[in-house]
Amino acid sequence: MTTTLASKPRRTRPAAAKVREPLGDRMVLIVVKLMLAVTLALVLLPLIYIVASSLSSPAAVNSGRVRFWPVEFSLEAYQSVLSNSEILQGYYNSLIYAVAGTLISVTLTVAIAYPLSRKTFFGRNVLMTLLIFTMLFSGGLIPTYMVVQDIGLLDTRWALLLPNAIGVWQVIIARTFFANSIPEELYEASMLDGASGLRTLWSVVLPLSKPLLAVLALMYTVFQWNTYFDALVYLKDPDLFPLQIVLRNILILNTPRTGAVDLAQQMHQIQLANVLRYALIVVSSLPVLIMYPFIARHFTKGAMVGAVKG
Repeated sequence: MTTTLASKPRRTRPAAAKVREPLGDRMVLIVVKLMLAVTLALVLLPLIYIVASSLSSPAAVNSGRVRFWPVEFSLEAYQSVLSNSEILQGYYNSLIYAVAGTLISVTLTVAIAYPLSRKTFFGRNVLMTLLIFTMLFSGGLIPTYMVVQDIGLLDTRWALLLPNAIGVWQVIIARTFFANSIPEELYEASMLDGASGLRTLWSVVLPLSKPLLAVLALMYTVFQWNTYFDALVYLKDPDLFPLQIVLRNILILNTPRTGAVDLAQQMHQIQLANVLRYALIVVSSLPVLIMYPFIARHFTKGAMVGAVKG
């Protein structure tokens, strides 16, 4: 005799009810998205226009026919910029200033911020007050120039690396990160293991501070890459000029002078000078734009370093 087992009905899970957001929250979200869209347009459209103008013919740019797409595609502006041998030297100098300056600045910033973050460091509040005081008051250009001259840094690469090696704002960011984002238990464990303060910094703190280091590196790199005024004041040797000074000189040299005999050539120089402005912006900004995506992940994590304790 065979028996058949009645199949049990399958239990179906009730569909999860979709939570409907309140009208106020939806309105706020719409406003935020609109603000982000407007901000994106304000940032992106000028960049598109600059790139399109740099790739257009001088006549098209001068006549105002360029909007957001190249008109009469031309590389004449880039050829005029890159044909100058000083450009490569300027890139080389700016690369040295950016890399060496970032390493020096990040090292010194961490070296002063880490002790200031420790509660056992005697006199840390006094030192922090003195650092903040320099954000409000400075000696001025002439005393700073005299100090740079007296210590023998004038017209050397060190004049762009040492005087502004430490940023007080960066020190505050690093100090806050070390004090709030590194668990106190790690410091105590390293002390119990017999590690010195320097060993704790190197083996425990720095490996956990990659977001902070990325933020500091990006800040100092952008500052060094855009160095202009300090180089204009402290440097006289053209072989030491950073890219910004070189591009400025090229733009001035390509500006037509009054009294030119050939009117057609003068008009072409005027039109080319207008396009050169856009090409120079692209040339000087391209390295930073290329570097940013590689550290964007750490920069996003470290954008609010020290803001939340944990």
